[in-house]
Amino acid sequence: MNYNYKKSESAPVYICPMCPGVKENKPGKCPHCGMDLILKLSKKEEKAIPESEPAAGTVYSCPMHPEIQRERPGMCPECGMQLVSATLKQKKSVGAKVMADKHAGHSTRMFLRKFFVSFALTVPVILYSGILDTLFGFFVPPFWGSAYIPFVLGSIVFFYGGLVFLQGAWRELAGKLPGMMTLIALAISVAYIYSVSVVFLGRLEESLFWELTTLITIMLLGHYLEMRAVQSAQRALKELSKLLPDTAEVLRDGKTSIIALSEVKIGDLAVVRPGGKIPADGTLIEGETEVDESMVSGESKPVSKKPNDSVIAGTINGDGSLKIRVDKIGEHTFLAGVMRLVQEAQASKSRLQILSDKAAYYLTLIAAASGGITFFAWILTGAGFDFAISRLVAVLVIACPHALGLAVPLVASISTTMAAKQGFLVRNRLAIESARKIDTVLLDKTGTLTKGEFGVMKIWSAGKISEEEVLRIAASVDEHSEHFVSKAIVRAAKEKNLDLYLARNFRRLPGRGVFGMINEKEVFAGGRGILNEVNLNLSAELERAVKQEIGKGETVIFVALGGEIAGAIALADLIREESREAIKELKAMGVKTAMITGDSEEVAKWVAEELGIDEYFARVLPNQKVDKVKELQARGLKVAMVGDGINDAPALTQADVGIAIGAGTNVAIESAGIILVKNDPRDIVKIIRLSRLTFSKMIQNLFWAVGYNIAAIPLAAGVLAYKGILLQPALAAVFMSFSTVIVAVNAVLMSRKKI
Repeated sequence: MNYNYKKSESAPVYICPMCPGVKENKPGKCPHCGMDLILKLSKKEEKAIPESEPAAGTVYSCPMHPEIQRERPGMCPECGMQLVSATLKQKKSVGAKVMADKHAGHSTRMFLRKFFVSFALTVPVILYSGILDTLFGFFVPPFWGSAYIPFVLGSIVFFYGGLVFLQGAWRELAGKLPGMMTLIALAISVAYIYSVSVVFLGRLEESLFWELTTLITIMLLGHYLEMRAVQSAQRALKELSKLLPDTAEVLRDGKTSIIALSEVKIGDLAVVRPGGKIPADGTLIEGETEVDESMVSGESKPVSKKPNDSVIAGTINGDGSLKIRVDKIGEHTFLAGVMRLVQEAQASKSRLQILSDKAAYYLTLIAAASGGITFFAWILTGAGFDFAISRLVAVLVIACPHALGLAVPLVASISTTMAAKQGFLVRNRLAIESARKIDTVLLDKTGTLTKGEFGVMKIWSAGKISEEEVLRIAASVDEHSEHFVSKAIVRAAKEKNLDLYLARNFRRLPGRGVFGMINEKEVFAGGRGILNEVNLNLSAELERAVKQEIGKGETVIFVALGGEIAGAIALADLIREESREAIKELKAMGVKTAMITGDSEEVAKWVAEELGIDEYFARVLPNQKVDKVKELQARGLKVAMVGDGINDAPALTQADVGIAIGAGTNVAIESAGIILVKNDPRDIVKIIRLSRLTFSKMIQNLFWAVGYNIAAIPLAAGVLAYKGILLQPALAAVFMSFSTVIVAVNAVLMSRKKI
């Protein structure tokens, strides 16, 4: 969008909307995430209203967040409300200032602030409205002018707290899609106008200020909670950008210098120290190392790198000093590609329609139609304007979504509390609502079904020494190594309480293993290459046993002592015992399970058979995981994705329900709707059970919130007036509050259920 404004006298600054630390003096792409840089305006320029617009057409915006603009209909990424259509001319008239500053007036902080202020003002309104005296016989001592407290404070709440709903209703009506905002605005407007009228007529006791203020306060709180629940995508992208270093060390003109990441160019030679982060996608020119790519591949095993191998931005270098030729920057990097996948999955995913919004839409039509019919019917009967308007107000008040505002948020609040007590966090309310429909759970292998760390699976003795002695000798030498396989062997020895030997003359053999001296005997421990180092061969029996374990995807370490084969040790990623129980319980519930991994076919098959998983996908590249989710969804399945790596983020977002392992990367957690804090896959079963319970309670509450009011509408309209039975507006408000009590009690009873 083009803005016409007077140029700032200072040099222009372009920033990334996702990566605030990026600042450039000219437009372009963000070096971190590939998004278009935007011009940072001064405070004076932010107040400028655009003087020109693009060509005429239709856009879709959120009634509550007019800065959200889309070319197609859908759901608001900020609050989950349905987008409404509007011409560009309408958009300019309703949101010119908001377009100049996209965050003006519609942040979660603003709703929370309005809630606290409205709540504080509502308390004295209720105390001096007389409703407590009517219901409980309790009254506050009056003083001179106290009768006007509801009028004064109610007016402040209406214009301060209710204005945002009035604006939202205006946009809904402009978009020809009346909904929750329209009904709220209609109810509070009629209640306020009527209340002001009776105040000036001297009938203060007939005002509805207590109902007006409580309605506005509850709606502000409900919208705040909803906004907090649907903003995970933006936070996920920010977590991705944090993976990259802020600076890079490059070699130019024979000298090294540290520069901002945004200044790195294709062809630069980057220097990466041991333990440092790789700044950009490129090719290793000099040095050997093992790179921790777990944050992008999800696999626990460090990847060996040698000259001419490719490296990925954001991954962590091991203990080697490297020189890397930069091949890709900005939007072309692997990390930027993952960020785009998250955005696309979030944008293309069909969201669960919020039940309360649907109910509010129909309640709006019923209330408006019933109110209008009631008003004109009594006018035609000659009942008089005062009587007709009182019937209109009674109908609108009885249909007011006071209980509807509590129906879903209250159940959601209780369900999230129940979830936290069970060891999982609900970040997105829609996720817990959708989980009840899940019929397939797709689990990432490493870090989810397995522990993500190597463990000793089997030990063979090839000579006169015992299996424990083979482990003891290997651990004694490996104790001096930082390699993840060596650490696993040492950990296994300590778990068996084995006393290690003193190993001398330790030496690391790159790509092969380790060497050391124990009791004046040479000890070699390592992979198949170590056998060539000492010119030894395995016995036929041991060779067959080793090949069988390798076929399962296990890593085998050979141990040589004094020029002879002492034995061998098989290691593999350890399967969680909790995974076995989780798979068994899911099957009992009729939910199918599937596994996805970047490992070989042999490893995937072994793990699937070991756990009894129905289906598995092997050799899946990081950018293909989201495709596997889509493949399952294409079969008509409702998919829950469980993962913990960055490469899982797009799949977590694409899935009908995304579940992140709590110990996983922040981006996976930010992309998921539900987080398993205890890293216990058995909680997946509890999620589905809680979802079914939550949905059941929501349906019950919506029935009471809507059905109760609809049943009372004819009474409020005066169908029994011929018998002398009339429902006055104030009494209608009391009756309407009964549904709120029922909704609250029903929701609280939910907390007593076991999942």
